[in-house]
Order: sequence, then structure tokens, then C-alpha cells
Amino acid sequence: MTRLAPFSIRLTEDERRCLEDKAGGRPLATYIKAVVLDENAERLRKTRPLPQADQMLLAQILARLGQSRSASNLNQIAKALHQGTLALDDQLARDLNQACLDVAWMRTTLMEALGSRRKTEKPA
Repeated sequence: MTRLAPFSIRLTEDERRCLEDKAGGRPLATYIKAVVLDENAERLRKTRPLPQADQMLLAQILARLGQSRSASNLNQIAKALHQGTLALDDQLARDLNQACLDVAWMRTTLMEALGSRRKTEKPA
């Protein structure tokens, strides 16, 4: 099905908030089409449930982890360690490698908790 150019409508903040409340977890365009055209309007995207308080907290944690350079810094240190450009003892090398694995596990687990990934085991 060929779609025409988007249709635009200007709303006040209150009007938009009201529409979003009525739409629940549905995309706003889907809700508006359902009300205006037909309750069985074609849905192009899956409906997502509204975030629960725990999910919002998990999303904040994941965002903070993504904004920090810790994972990247650990990866650079591990890479330098593997290339032999850092003079580190074996224990520090193991600690750095484990830190990288832990960060990867935290990221995967947080995304899993938010429903973005399928379940996986913690890396060994």
C-alpha cells in the first residue's frame, strides 16, 4: 500500500496530553486513525505498554551506563593489555577483563529487563 505524505495537526500541550492519555500505550497516529476512520485501523507498529516505575528506573540506569565512557575506557584498556602496550601484572589484567565482562552483562541484563533483548546467561 502506498502512503501519501504525512498529515500534520497543531495541538496545545493540554490537547496533546489528553490524546496521549486516551491512546494509552498505542502510538498517537494509530489512535487518531482508529478514532477518526475505524476502530480496526491498520497498525504499523506494535503497541508497547506504558513503562512501569521499575522500568523507568531501569531505563535511567541504562541511559547513565550508555552516557558514561566506562565501558569504552575499559575496552581500550583491555585492548592495550592484549596488545602488550601496557605493563600490567596478571591479576590486574584479569580484573580489567572481568570488569569489561561485568559491564557487558549489566547492559544486557538491563536491556532484558526493559524487554529489549531475549534472556541470556551472564558471561563467565
